[in-house]
Amino acid sequence: MADISITNLQPDRAAVASQWQLIWWAFRRHKLAMVALVVTVMMYIVALLPGFFAINDPNLQNARATFHPPQRVHLIDTQNGLSFGLHYYPMKLTRDPETLAAIFKEDMTKRVDIKLFGRGYEYSVLGLFRSNIHLIASPDKTTPLLLFGADRLGRDVFSRTVQGAQISLSIGLVGVFFSLMLGIVLGGISGYYGGRIDFFLQRVIDFVLSLPTIPIWLAMAAALPQDWPATLQYMMITIILSLTGWAQLARVVRGRFLSLRTEEFVAAARLDGVRERRIIFRHMLPSFASHIIASITLAVPAMILAETSLSFLGLGLQPPTISWGVLLREAQNIRSIATAPWLFMPGCAVVVAVMALNLLGDGLRDAADPYNK
Repeated sequence: MADISITNLQPDRAAVASQWQLIWWAFRRHKLAMVALVVTVMMYIVALLPGFFAINDPNLQNARATFHPPQRVHLIDTQNGLSFGLHYYPMKLTRDPETLAAIFKEDMTKRVDIKLFGRGYEYSVLGLFRSNIHLIASPDKTTPLLLFGADRLGRDVFSRTVQGAQISLSIGLVGVFFSLMLGIVLGGISGYYGGRIDFFLQRVIDFVLSLPTIPIWLAMAAALPQDWPATLQYMMITIILSLTGWAQLARVVRGRFLSLRTEEFVAAARLDGVRERRIIFRHMLPSFASHIIASITLAVPAMILAETSLSFLGLGLQPPTISWGVLLREAQNIRSIATAPWLFMPGCAVVVAVMALNLLGDGLRDAADPYNK
């Protein structure tokens, strides 16, 4: 039998892996969470470069396309000889002779080819430079491609939904960042030091938690001047959502700090002369990362829904700012719903975003939980 040296043996991967590697390996086994991760990444890529993914100018009005229905994209053309390639057929507007209702029908005699990475309207890329390259572009400006149809002013619903993702998805991240900072700092101070500091901060948290969230949101949003610029409105709505969302996280952090401050590793760190800031951020916070991850991932969709609700009620962001909540205001009346049900497409985007973020949060929470292996 050959002599096997211990140096030739492969070490156990789990024994030498870091905490983040263990979390990633556990996360990969969660199939729904992996799908949600892909969907979330794709949504935020679209939100980062909405102009590139939009087809038409989201603010361009077209009186001839009022309540234009969604159009289909074809791959095989059998009307003008058998050929392959992405294309669509413009829709011809006619009227019902009895009800005079608008009827749109595809004109199969006019084929419009779709160009990938073609040129269209000009847009700003992250405020750094301007470009007119789009993922999908139509060379015919007189009959634009309307994947999700058009609204009452003839504006492209698809392009407006893509543009609205930038604000609706980013407001969740910015709002959660502020809530996270307040929750960790105040909850950590309350739980770590205890005593009068803990008593005072807990009364503040109790007061914030006792406030009715929706009326407070409505009152604070209604107090904002309507003539403020869109960027200032965006920041104020984010702050409003953050001020009411940090208390629950602070309560969780405080409870964990109270249980951890008497643990042996914390006492050993104090005896070694480790500074309190290092004890908190290097030793105590990582030990309950799963709780923080779960709180963050559940708070992001809550922030998105809150902004959508405020904007839908007319108390959040205002036109011409484009967000999913602002777009859903177009579907407030029965006539719009009956005439153009595709105006609900921004609502479908909200549902997909919230579901993906919730599934992603569940997967991250399970992967970061040391007792769920």
